Amino acid sequence: MIEKALWNDIYPYGKIQQMKELTCFKAYDIRGRLGSELNENIAYRIGCAYATFLDANEVVVGGDIRTSSSSLKLALSEGLRDSGVDVIDIGTVGTEEIYFATSFLGCDGGVEVTASHNPIDFNGMKLVRQNSRPISSDTGLLEIQKLAQKNEFILAKTRGGFRELDLTTEYVDHLLSYIDQSSLTPKRLVCNAGNGCAGKIIDAIENRFIELGMPIQFIKIFNEPDGLFPNGIPNPILHQNRAPTIEAVLDNKADIGLAWDGDFDRCFFVDENGRFIEGYYVVGLLAKFFLEKDPASTIIHDPRLIWNTIDLTGRFGGRAVMSKTGHAFIKERMRLENAVYGGEMSAHHYFRDFYFCDSGMIPWLLVMQLMCLGRRPLSEMVDEMIDSYPSPGEINRAIEDPSKAIDRVLVNYEKMALSIDTTDGISMDFGNWRFNLRMSNTEPLVRLNIETRGDQELLYQRRDEILKILDDT
Repeated sequence: MIEKALWNDIYPYGKIQQMKELTCFKAYDIRGRLGSELNENIAYRIGCAYATFLDANEVVVGGDIRTSSSSLKLALSEGLRDSGVDVIDIGTVGTEEIYFATSFLGCDGGVEVTASHNPIDFNGMKLVRQNSRPISSDTGLLEIQKLAQKNEFILAKTRGGFRELDLTTEYVDHLLSYIDQSSLTPKRLVCNAGNGCAGKIIDAIENRFIELGMPIQFIKIFNEPDGLFPNGIPNPILHQNRAPTIEAVLDNKADIGLAWDGDFDRCFFVDENGRFIEGYYVVGLLAKFFLEKDPASTIIHDPRLIWNTIDLTGRFGGRAVMSKTGHAFIKERMRLENAVYGGEMSAHHYFRDFYFCDSGMIPWLLVMQLMCLGRRPLSEMVDEMIDSYPSPGEINRAIEDPSKAIDRVLVNYEKMALSIDTTDGISMDFGNWRFNLRMSNTEPLVRLNIETRGDQELLYQRRDEILKILDDT
């Protein structure tokens, strides 16, 4: 082994120093402002700490399209290799390609360098272990943080190897295994990759459909990957980012519009009328798809919007199980319950057959197949759910003291509530309406979700009431 005392002489990213707390470690991944919270030095340390924690032999790495991702991925890889780990770099990819590669290749772990939808001056990492199991604050992320901060590593006698590998073909093969290609009827799809990583995979699926003679037409906007994001950070959950997809659907008389965030682990839908479909109702569509195949299935959902999922699952005789919000927590609960599907209203969709991981590509393939099989437009498939359980979608507020603001709401409503749940933030049920209020795990925001049992007037009355309490300083 190389003695620790020699490390300063070979360390590639500056002299070793005892570090203050690394603030880029969050509840279920790593996110931080470039330079101060996350840089090549810190990425190298994370590589060493991750290798030490896992005692890994082989790890797959990838990165999103951000201009900082390549250098951070290289520093991470150097830390892994100096710790004796063989690194397989699968290139510029979406997060779910790391999930796929980790299990497909049988690696000890995988790391995607990505900040998803965060501002351009941020980056981060999503970490998994063998079999694409997530690493969260509950399952090792805090230990990795402590190791990186302590910074007392002994380098391996034999440095790990490095190779590059393109798994696009194998990944697309896996995606298309979820649909019955013979069921597809002519459809026009608007695809908005947001200049992120999704464009390459959309091109690959389009080419495969052409080879197979599938009657699917792709209308692509912002398809070219560009780490400067000339059309804005790809985050379709924000109202101001939806217009290009909606306009393209209407202009092209498309059957459906699809948009992804930067690392395309979230997929967003626009119906043929240009209406943005909240992720909550897509969860209902996909839950119904799996329950119709196996009525006894278990469906996992988050606490933010729940009534439609619970009622629909109950009608089919399935089990609806609530999990704390966040991809790592949902995946852990999926495995525990052997759930066939899990969905978050934030447009994360999880599949047992995809290693219990989330995918931004599988959902639209399944929804497209449902449209073809039922010969119904997307609007008709979701109208009943929207009418029965209306919700305005997630409302975000930047508040100076979010904890105090949430406490004000709690005090105002706790005597009226039929039940209060603290699985994630506070959820209050009043019989004919309910809400969830929580602090973001990745951004300095308070997030409000509210729904009613078919009462639009009550919905907006209570929404405005809660927002007034939150804004009252």
